[in-house]
Amino acid sequence: MTHITYRSNRLPGNHIRSVFLMKLKWLGHSSFLITAEDKTTILTDPYEPGGYNGALTYGAFTEPVDIVTISHDTHPDHGYTQALIGKPTIVKSAGTLTVKGINIKGIASYHDNAKGRERGSNIIFVITVDNVKVCHCGDLGHILSPADAVLIGSIDVLLLPVGGYFTINATEATQVADRLQPKLIIPMHYKTEKCAFPIAPVADFLKGKQNIRREKSSEIEITSKTLPALPEIVVLQHAL
Repeated sequence: MTHITYRSNRLPGNHIRSVFLMKLKWLGHSSFLITAEDKTTILTDPYEPGGYNGALTYGAFTEPVDIVTISHDTHPDHGYTQALIGKPTIVKSAGTLTVKGINIKGIASYHDNAKGRERGSNIIFVITVDNVKVCHCGDLGHILSPADAVLIGSIDVLLLPVGGYFTINATEATQVADRLQPKLIIPMHYKTEKCAFPIAPVADFLKGKQNIRREKSSEIEITSKTLPALPEIVVLQHAL
């Protein structure tokens, strides 16, 4: 696993332990597992394995989690809760709440650029974990307005759909990132060998951009104090 950041604490007796803070793992499509330092877990946009007649073949997620955020529950590649283990708190509406010490803010948006008339609504979530603000855009279908950006506020990590067709495309995603000015941008919802949707690969979004980090891992660890000074794009490998 790639360690983006860590800090070391010296314990009595000259022992040193490394304290890793928030972990973020890309499971596939728009689904991420976020793990706080205290082991609280947040799952975003769970998908149906084999959904859409086999067009989505990312593997099943089989771990218990504490919190699940759902940007919209009208499509099984973002709101599949039937296979969840245990009784997690499910968050799928706009507003602000705190669950197990995790602050979650939902911002209303649309799944299309026609104010929801074509594909309905979408919730953007800003999840604050260990002082790191993670913004998950869900199936955002339009460029954000200045008013949208004010509602979202300052963020550190942007989980951004880039594939187009069902969401914003590469050009629109670039405009969203420019407006929100995150420190880390992690692309999602793009074509891979496990997604047969008619959407674009991540290469379209990366074209012409600088500060790109291609990881061999599905997971990174992040602290608030050592996020990059300049915006960086991190391309993860899907875990499932």
